[in-house]
Amino acid sequence: MLKVRDIMTADVVSVKKETTIRDLAELFTTRRVGSVPVVDQNGDLIGIVTESDLIEQDKSLHIPTVISLFDWVLYLESDKKFEKELQKMTGQTVGDIYVETVETVTPDTPVNVVADIMSSQKLHAVPVVDGRRLVGIVSRIDLIRTMVK
Repeated sequence: MLKVRDIMTADVVSVKKETTIRDLAELFTTRRVGSVPVVDQNGDLIGIVTESDLIEQDKSLHIPTVISLFDWVLYLESDKKFEKELQKMTGQTVGDIYVETVETVTPDTPVNVVADIMSSQKLHAVPVVDGRRLVGIVSRIDLIRTMVK
């Protein structure tokens, strides 16, 4: 049975929270990747940033619906969600737009488990970690390549 270590990309392109949006966009275009792990100074995984996170900077801002009742203003939607959306749209660094919650696998994870995760979570890539340390990444194309071998 194939394991993640057999198909993963070990030479992982990663970024730090301080990476600028411009540098991230250039990385996406020159390296032709759609997801990039975000690591700290020690190389530990702290999140992931995708092309979709970057594209959100160009979308229209959705102002939350409110009701004014006497002297109160009641939000019908979460004002925290609006604040996060605004932060992403005006972000200047990866730290402003990346997602901290990341599905991960280990080098010993069976390939079929990664396929299940990607399918159910609608992910294009899954970071491979040893503890918290980033050691690789598995993308959909890596899974597809196993079909032609």
